[in-house]
Amino acid sequence: MRMRILLLLAALLLMCVPAAADDEEYSITEVVDFVLITSDGEMVPDPEAAEEDAREEVASNPAREDFINGIIDLGHSLYVKANGRPQKAATGSDIYVCKNFTTYLFRKNRDGFRMAEYPDVQLRIPDNLPAKECKPYYYGFYWKNVSAAEGNPFYEAAAFRYDKELSKEENMALACDFMREVQRGDFFQMSADYYYGVGAHSAIMLGYDAETDEIHWMDSNMRGTKKNGVRYGYVQYDEVKSVEWWAEAFCKKGRGATIYRLRDDIIYAE
Repeated sequence: MRMRILLLLAALLLMCVPAAADDEEYSITEVVDFVLITSDGEMVPDPEAAEEDAREEVASNPAREDFINGIIDLGHSLYVKANGRPQKAATGSDIYVCKNFTTYLFRKNRDGFRMAEYPDVQLRIPDNLPAKECKPYYYGFYWKNVSAAEGNPFYEAAAFRYDKELSKEENMALACDFMREVQRGDFFQMSADYYYGVGAHSAIMLGYDAETDEIHWMDSNMRGTKKNGVRYGYVQYDEVKSVEWWAEAFCKKGRGATIYRLRDDIIYAE
């Protein structure tokens, strides 16, 4: 239990003690913000304040932000270059196939970055898990299990798997809540059955707008066309759809989606 009055008195006493020349000095307010007094009168660090400091440190990680910015900026440049024209997305070597597109953006930016825990390991993005290993679900929203030690800088930040034991309405509520977990720079995988098609799709999220309950993202080949029997896909940037629109795409039996997020310990490569 916080004891603000006692804490203020204790802080005043502390402020009266001369600090060493190299010690940081804190105001009374700052001391109150990160110190608690136990029922025994002992001053201890406030765990909630420590967690907040950790979150702020992650949010201000310039290497991680630069990595994300590089990926998004390259995606934007390819979007501008395409100028609304569909790009060939028919073979495993075409970068405008959905997963190829997100992988290409990642690989073109990865060399300048590492993980602090594994500074000598080149970063890699896992392939999708083969269809036979996705059962009883459809292919498309699982990645292969590649460890951080092997270079995978992502972790599973959130996941939705359609639960047959729940009602459609209950699954939709969970799917919508899942989509509201989206953050800028997230890599997104889903197995969908919706307006644009049926099957796996990959995207990179640009953020969730809580005021409008909408998702911003970029991708390639969600929308496409065929020319002489060959598939061509459109590059999209800062597309916007509602949380419900996304949830309806993958909230189907046997389907689901996953949000993969870059680890917090991204650093610059030496």
